[in-house]
Amino acid sequence: MTPTRVRSRSATIGVTALIVALVGLLVITFLPLPYVIQQPGPVYNTLGEVEDKDGAKTPLIAVSGAQTYETGGALDLTTVQVVGNRERTPSWMELISAWLDPSRAVVPLDAVFPQGVTTEQRNQQNQVLMVNSQQEATAAALRELGYEVPVTIEVDAVTDDGAAKGILQRDDRIVAVDGTAVADVDALRALIKDSAGAPLSLTIERDGATQQVTVTPKQQEVDGEATWLLGVTLRHEYSFPIDVRLRLDDVGGPSAGMMFALGIIDVLTPGELNGGQQVAGTGTIAADGAVGPIGGIRQKLYGARNAGADYFLAPGANCDEVVGHVPDGLTVIRTDKLSDSLTALKTIADHGDVGALPTCAASRG
Repeated sequence: MTPTRVRSRSATIGVTALIVALVGLLVITFLPLPYVIQQPGPVYNTLGEVEDKDGAKTPLIAVSGAQTYETGGALDLTTVQVVGNRERTPSWMELISAWLDPSRAVVPLDAVFPQGVTTEQRNQQNQVLMVNSQQEATAAALRELGYEVPVTIEVDAVTDDGAAKGILQRDDRIVAVDGTAVADVDALRALIKDSAGAPLSLTIERDGATQQVTVTPKQQEVDGEATWLLGVTLRHEYSFPIDVRLRLDDVGGPSAGMMFALGIIDVLTPGELNGGQQVAGTGTIAADGAVGPIGGIRQKLYGARNAGADYFLAPGANCDEVVGHVPDGLTVIRTDKLSDSLTALKTIADHGDVGALPTCAASRG
């Protein structure tokens, strides 16, 4: 009888352990975790049509005031979709599934939804970035085509604890710093940095009148580096010689800038910029044509491949994230400026040697 009791006791312990494990697994499955998932989002052809708020089809790029031309193929902008937010984070099962999928990524919650920033605020910020990106893209495209595009620097907002609080106001136009005219935001930032905290005399225009104000920059930490700031957010206001409208309501952020610029150039020039091929890409754009890095490059590569693209234009600054993560059937071409992208498209259109174009290579240690 003793062996039977031992077996009975062992079975009871085994069943108890199994129940505890199942309960623990159940708890873990539904336990909120500080991560979200990035995955390929929708792909939009800048040469195609999108639905407006009423469900009607409308060109993504519409131009008036200049001759436009028929286009072909696709110049696709790629997006990233985020699964989860501060109100609802993914479960363990969702995270495990994402970890096993090369087209998806698990990233810390704070990296996408910073502490103190609501989902609504984040969406509003991304919408502002999208509007600014469209302005920069239009300026870059028109300047590439030889148009004169004057620009002014205006204050978009003043931070509550910034150096310019009570001195500068929203919509102030900054004309010069210590008598030196400033042509763009980068030039202004350089002058602020060079001041090393010394008071700056700003020439501004407010309500049509010119005046002088003095602001002493404050030193603050940005991305781990100490820098001098006025405590304002700035925007470029361009005077465009023709009317270019970009319609894309449901996408935020600045990463579509380069593809917008290429689409505008295609619409305003004869022939098919891409030779009728399907080309995708990503990258921010500055008015001078510089292409900048973006987030979620791996997910965008898979999104492009899934949408049928054969070629992908990737910012050079993202190359380290591209190497080893290119889906089969997709050719990646490196671009650092708008002219690089135009060269790549001409090579594709002319059936040239795409293999000779710059691509992403592993960094040397």
